[in-house]
Amino acid sequence: MVSTRSGVHSPINLHGRRVVLRTLSDVDYEGWFDVRRRCHEWLVKWEPRSAHAAHLAEDERSFSSRCAIRERERQMGTGFGFGIFFEGRFVGEITLSSIQRGPLQSAFVGYWIDEAVAGNGLMPESVVTVLQYAFDTLRLHRVEINIIPRNAASRRVVEKLGLRFEGIAERYLEIDGAWEDHAHYAITSEEWADRAPQLVADWLLPRSD
Repeated sequence: MVSTRSGVHSPINLHGRRVVLRTLSDVDYEGWFDVRRRCHEWLVKWEPRSAHAAHLAEDERSFSSRCAIRERERQMGTGFGFGIFFEGRFVGEITLSSIQRGPLQSAFVGYWIDEAVAGNGLMPESVVTVLQYAFDTLRLHRVEINIIPRNAASRRVVEKLGLRFEGIAERYLEIDGAWEDHAHYAITSEEWADRAPQLVADWLLPRSD
């Protein structure tokens, strides 16, 4: 379910059942901005205020700089950012960020999706696709997802996948100008080894019907 092309600036493509996750480049600006503009109110309330300027920049130069930063992270092995494409159209983003090697071997997953296609199982599929890459290709040991407790839509994603709930961290991140509690969900490589066959069958492999 995973295909990659190595080399500087060549895209990484990860394939789910319906979605394709691809590293973004300048050519994706128009589709990205269309979704961000339409879904502004739906998205920014869940994002750090410090990130708003980068997310909502209306000029292609800012978007190009953002892509360049993601490319540097990728080359350094500290993070991977993917656009989510469904039926050839950009519909959201998912990131594997803050990758730590050494004794930790861990990372965080974050995501957002076009309100117009939310609730159709595209995000759980995207998360499983990224987990497969994190554990089978990058050989990480632990992946964590942190969600504001009242963000029911994002919590449904991890709950559909049965990721382990580890508790609430109080005032964990600054979100839209306030320090927000976050619910911690995690999965380790040992859990992935046990659960991967079913998760891949449920979310990534073609349906037999």
